[in-house]
Amino acid sequence: MTRRFTGRHMLIVMVAFFGTVIAVNITMAMFATRTFGGTVVDNSYVASQKFNGWLKEARDQDALGWSLGLTLGGDRHPVIVAAAGETPLSGAVVTATAKHPVGRAPDIALSFAEIAPGTFRAVQPLPAGRWNIHIEAARDGAVLRRIADLS
Repeated sequence: MTRRFTGRHMLIVMVAFFGTVIAVNITMAMFATRTFGGTVVDNSYVASQKFNGWLKEARDQDALGWSLGLTLGGDRHPVIVAAAGETPLSGAVVTATAKHPVGRAPDIALSFAEIAPGTFRAVQPLPAGRWNIHIEAARDGAVLRRIADLS
């Protein structure tokens, strides 16, 4: 014997369907708000006014012909290899800040010691996890800034 599909059945189907959709939306909204640590820029208008200056700085840095390579040693000390063309960038002052990609951990200021011509090793190790490394290398009044990813 088959049962008839009644209004009660339709109500159950509709409540189950929309209940599932609402539950998934609430869950995703909670994940989104709990994992995003902040804003990309604090004031987008001010950032837009500085944009052309940032482009000029980028062109000036490219004109230097410097390159930076970043690796993570087995002891979790970041290592930077800097060169001006094919020549190691000896005598540069290298600093960096490690920032968590979604702001869930405090920034870590990194200082570097030159261990070989153009090779700089961080004095302190990085904690486990993924980090955006904001690097600044300066020599003879010229500055190169780069952002690299380490995990």
